Amino acid sequence: MQNLQSSPSERQLPEGVMCQVCDERRTNLSRRRLLGAAGLALASAAVAGPLSSFPTLAQTAPNAIAPDVALARIMEGNARYAGNSPANKDFSAGRMARAEAQFPIAAIVGCADSRAAPELMFDQAPGELFVTRVAGNFVNDDGLASLEYGVKFLGVPLIMVLGHSGCGAVSATIKVVQEGVTLPGHLPGLVDALRPGVKAAIAQKPVDLLAAATIENVRYNVAQLQAAKPIVSEFVAAGKVKVVGGVYDIASGRVNLV
Repeated sequence: MQNLQSSPSERQLPEGVMCQVCDERRTNLSRRRLLGAAGLALASAAVAGPLSSFPTLAQTAPNAIAPDVALARIMEGNARYAGNSPANKDFSAGRMARAEAQFPIAAIVGCADSRAAPELMFDQAPGELFVTRVAGNFVNDDGLASLEYGVKFLGVPLIMVLGHSGCGAVSATIKVVQEGVTLPGHLPGLVDALRPGVKAAIAQKPVDLLAAATIENVRYNVAQLQAAKPIVSEFVAAGKVKVVGGVYDIASGRVNLV
């Protein structure tokens, strides 16, 4: 095996730079080892651990942070995105480490709208967000199961229900509720899921019904998740998971908590 110190390219580096290179190699190696070890721990929890034993294993993971810390991190990322100064530009960085395990800091219940990509708007690298998306950003049984997996087995400390400006699904639901419009295919099922938030907004008689309905739909689904048994509600009650709501303004790029 070739001695690293005998590499011609490294012999040309000044001593200070050479030390920096070595330090970076050690840091990257430690990071890979940490990811591998935490990944094995989480895999063991998924196979054998009851719910009560999982938090202890998750404490060794990189995403074992307080919910408010996770919220601050993604909101800081949104500020970078809105200010056109994203930190994440090289999406190949950390690819090998991500192949071993994932440690998302937040789960996002987002809309399927092609303009509302959570990883971009929160300026997070691959592996940082656990995302479920459906038109109208509501929680059904399949979405809840995904979130339960994220909370119990991936150690996600934060769930955000994320609506967005000009949502077509919410707008269509308003037309159905107010005008009796009939939608084709499976769209009536989507309307049924959005109806509670839309009706709550209509009762308020707001100036901008679409904006108000978008917010109420988010709030409705936040409340549903906070009470979702048996897994999410237990983690919320223990203070290990926080459920919040936000609305993304497509024009400005900013996310406002609601």
